[in-house]
Amino acid sequence: MSYVVDIVRGVTVLDDIMYVVCARSSTILLYNKDTCSRLDVVINVDGMNSASDIVVRDRQLYVADSALFLPHCIWRVSVDDHSYVKWLSTESTTHRFYVSRLSVTSQRLLVTSLYTPSLHQYSTIDAQLLRVVELPRYVNELYHGVETTRGTFVIGHKGTSRSKRQYAVSELFRFCHRHDRHDLLCIITNLL
Repeated sequence: MSYVVDIVRGVTVLDDIMYVVCARSSTILLYNKDTCSRLDVVINVDGMNSASDIVVRDRQLYVADSALFLPHCIWRVSVDDHSYVKWLSTESTTHRFYVSRLSVTSQRLLVTSLYTPSLHQYSTIDAQLLRVVELPRYVNELYHGVETTRGTFVIGHKGTSRSKRQYAVSELFRFCHRHDRHDLLCIITNLL
């Protein structure tokens, strides 16, 4: 059994390797998935300050960097040669947001913003913003979001229509209002 002596912020697995990021670190730790033993190899990402999550898609790691008082960003790191690039900075977007959690589908990266509750969906091909999913006003903290295969979103959040202190897991879906043709998002299920 292996122990990481730090605050683990994210874990993802590809093939037989587990990739682990910790708070206040610029290093990605590698572990054997089956034995949980640490490998001798680490990936150093110069400029990364405090990872808050990590996901993998197409042999690319996406790491959320959310250091206090610094612009938040997402790093893309190759699992093959360990090269890296600052893939997206919230400073370069039209509006700043707090990067807290990530999830990934075949060609889309979903970025969860905790204190400005919204989901930002980006293309993994060219880092273009595809859409911003605004949430109902009563959602005051958004902890995590994932896109389903049906094109809906499942979110973990604080704040419901019943109480601003209530925690919930909800599913959002898109529909078109017939009178004005605006796309709207509605919570259809509180799962917890």
